[in-house]
Amino acid sequence: MSNVVTDSMRDPGTPDDVVVTATAREPVTDPTLGIAVAAAGADAAVLPNRLVTIGDSLTQGFQSGAVFHTDLSWPAIVAWELGWYDQFRKPLYGGPGGLPLNIELLLRDLEHRFGADLDWWEFPLALFQGRQFMDRVEDYWERGPGSSFPNVTGINHNLAIYGWDVRDTLERTWASSQAQLKAPKDDLLSQTVENNGQRAAMYVLPSVPKRMQSLTPLGAAADLGGQGGQDADGIETLVIMLGANNALGSVTGLKVVWSAAGYDDLRRKEQYSVWRPTHFEAELGQLAAEVRKIKARHVIWSTVPHVTIAPIARGLGGKVAPGSRYFPYYTRPWIDERRFDAHRDPNITAAQARAVDSAIDQYNDAIVEVVRAARNDGRDWYVLEVAGLLDRLAARRYLDDPLARPPWWTPYELPTALRLLSPVPDSRFLLGGPRGRISGGLISLDGVHPTTVAYGLLAQEIINIMQLAGVRFFSQNGQIERTGPVRVDFERLVRLDTLITSPPALLTTGLGVLGWADQALDAIKLALPFG
Repeated sequence: MSNVVTDSMRDPGTPDDVVVTATAREPVTDPTLGIAVAAAGADAAVLPNRLVTIGDSLTQGFQSGAVFHTDLSWPAIVAWELGWYDQFRKPLYGGPGGLPLNIELLLRDLEHRFGADLDWWEFPLALFQGRQFMDRVEDYWERGPGSSFPNVTGINHNLAIYGWDVRDTLERTWASSQAQLKAPKDDLLSQTVENNGQRAAMYVLPSVPKRMQSLTPLGAAADLGGQGGQDADGIETLVIMLGANNALGSVTGLKVVWSAAGYDDLRRKEQYSVWRPTHFEAELGQLAAEVRKIKARHVIWSTVPHVTIAPIARGLGGKVAPGSRYFPYYTRPWIDERRFDAHRDPNITAAQARAVDSAIDQYNDAIVEVVRAARNDGRDWYVLEVAGLLDRLAARRYLDDPLARPPWWTPYELPTALRLLSPVPDSRFLLGGPRGRISGGLISLDGVHPTTVAYGLLAQEIINIMQLAGVRFFSQNGQIERTGPVRVDFERLVRLDTLITSPPALLTTGLGVLGWADQALDAIKLALPFG
């Protein structure tokens, strides 16, 4: 594997501050970075707020195009293993599958009406039924019970909000989200829940008493941290998992638009799909300064995953060269490779994908330096390598291509409950049929977000760091302290994961149904509103 970056590996539109590399960044293997700090002892008191999380869709529990099962997000899974689930506060979303559009429920609704196969002559009626489903979703959130926002009096412990990047988290509040709401229109053609991101945020952020309406997620966490007395830390473990949305639009929208003037402005930044490293580092510095103000015993910072691994952008053909990570083009997974036209079909190139990943490597180096500086200051901060986790699970990038594997790469060892499944879950786009799952299993039906069992993998990595930090775990009733390594109950998660146990049978016809849903109903576009 060559480390030389040739001209063909560089996209001409890449900014100068992006250091394009031939190989992926080596993940951090020591969450402490080899820097010792004075940690709380084994007899340290259990703090009032045992787990607080700030992040985006990956932390909120987004799946198959919607935030719905917040009880199966990775923070909720960690809280379950802590023996603190009943005390863990999280937003709840009802209606027909949450916000903005639950692709799994849409497909199950069509399957209920048309069976496991959707024939061409049924497409017009299926289109009608699909729009009926989407109309019910729209009515619930815009005019029905979902339009009445809860009075969030106790600050949620899960403060993540889908679609939010670093700037959103620094500035947006309940009040600013309310100010953006507009009178919804019942549009027969564009049946999306208007202002769905703002609506989702108002279910997360505190609104009562009125002073709470001006709190960002960081401010809300700081308020939780102040509990327990002036000199006490109210938060035991705080997890920061942000930055994916500073690059994700490049693959969900299949358009690479580098940040420029206005990247730090809430209105102007929407035109950009990936942040230049210097811009990301500037915002990260502001974020780190705010996190330093929060009283938390332990803080875990996550790295940003390589978004080009997500199967929503499928690589076509063979790799561009032996030993390369990249395919010549990335487009929607349901586009027929034989009929693909780079001038007609949405796509990004190998060179663009490399530039995006290289920028993310620089994001992650900056995140590591934030943790390093904090530990040198005596703060008990840690690095969580989500980027390395996804790289080690990447099927088409590394598992199927030994020549592309960097020297540090090793396959991720799945827990026994997942290894016993047939087929073993992987990062490919999920397909299923009347007899069950055919492929995939770690990524949900939007092609971006984890399934429940994959959220369990993330929870396990966080639990490992929490135990390293000396966090105490208890039985489900909170009475008996658990000894030894704490393992996520993956058998429980397999039972609860409907995409593992019984994926929609309509998927047996392949990705064509999803392609039809995207073209006829804008399903993927509506389900990934930040793309």
